[in-house]
Amino acid sequence: MKLRVVATAIGVAAVALFAASPANAQVAAHRYDHKDPYKSGCGNAARVVKTGKINSRANGQVGTIKLMWSGKCQTNWIEISTATSAHGIISVYTEDGRYDKFSFKAGNRGRHWGNMVWAKDMCAWGGASVQWNGGRGGQNGAGTTAKACG
Repeated sequence: MKLRVVATAIGVAAVALFAASPANAQVAAHRYDHKDPYKSGCGNAARVVKTGKINSRANGQVGTIKLMWSGKCQTNWIEISTATSAHGIISVYTEDGRYDKFSFKAGNRGRHWGNMVWAKDMCAWGGASVQWNGGRGGQNGAGTTAKACG
């Protein structure tokens, strides 16, 4: 009977250690994950940490993409500028495997941003794809930012 109690105690300890391990904790959602940076107040003092171009094979550069950082909230998100008629997807990624994908519609004078992911002391990067007039005939583009590590 003592052997069973010891084995059970070791099993419980192993589960507790696994649950508290950094690899398991990394995928946990954080307070600001998937939230709008401007509605949350995180965007008020944010800065651009990486930039890139949104390019189309047929039309050349069709926009810009920026990886944003909020020191106040310890978060990253992506902002883009493109044609007012464009719609698409904005994505931001962190090195621990979390990400956010945000679909935007045409309008807003071509300025769009995605939701945030918490990224304190880790690398983050992002991408965007845009499309206009149905996307046919090269009426689409994509761009990415380089990684920024904090």
